[in-house]
Amino acid sequence: MTVQKQTASLNWDDVRIFLELARTGSLSAAARALRISHATVGRRVAALEADLGRTLVERRVDGYTLTAEGEAVFVLADGMDERALAILRRGGHEPGLTGTVRLTTTQALADRFLVPRLGPFHTRHPGIDLEVTVDNRALSLARREADLAIRMARPEHGDLIARRLATIAYGLFAAAGARDAWIGYDEALADLPEAVWLARHGAGRRVAFRSNSVQAQLAAAKAGFGAALLPVWLAAGEPELAALPMPEPLAREAWLVLHRDMREVPRVRAVIEHLVALFSVEPALAPPGV
Repeated sequence: MTVQKQTASLNWDDVRIFLELARTGSLSAAARALRISHATVGRRVAALEADLGRTLVERRVDGYTLTAEGEAVFVLADGMDERALAILRRGGHEPGLTGTVRLTTTQALADRFLVPRLGPFHTRHPGIDLEVTVDNRALSLARREADLAIRMARPEHGDLIARRLATIAYGLFAAAGARDAWIGYDEALADLPEAVWLARHGAGRRVAFRSNSVQAQLAAAKAGFGAALLPVWLAAGEPELAALPMPEPLAREAWLVLHRDMREVPRVRAVIEHLVALFSVEPALAPPGV
């Protein structure tokens, strides 16, 4: 319902809180990013609606969405918070980076590669909160389901920026005496390059174990189910496994993806710089172009 009250004043804090709600889509996520209560978020956004005389957000089952008026206000206000910080820096103030950055990636990369290497980032930027979502689906950056994504394919659609992080080599690995059968993917992932490679080179072989989880396939290989096609960085350090000859090489590219609107947000830039540095110095990952 449209609010009728009009006023010539505009409270900047209300705009700032509205921006965070628009970016996160939920009261709780906005509250965590701003370090205030979710009730305060709701109250301040309602105050902004009253000042403008417009309904800016609608509550739905899966969170908050912007109305047409809300979208227009967001376009006008987006970046005002970062420009305010720039003004402070010109005045000799350098406030610490704060807020939440949401990253989505695969479970193996999150559990075995990224999270164990995020300690130095937290030490350097203690005011930035990270939300890491493990999901094989391509969460929508346009709908702000995440701020950053690490994907194993370059996106072809949308107003997105993609930066190649690494070329990840794959190898066949098996425990001693367990090389006859293979470990593969379930039918839902039959179009994955890894699954296509296995179908091409494993025709006629028994598939003793299937899973949509790379970590589950790694565990199955260690348990002796058969040979698994795994990222070299994940499997090479496992003492129970030995590398087998590859009839044909396989490599996939890892891409860091973000929406164009997020590229100049300082807290997002800080995370991007850390991720790029991680991938560039990790010897288990082949650098871009290899």
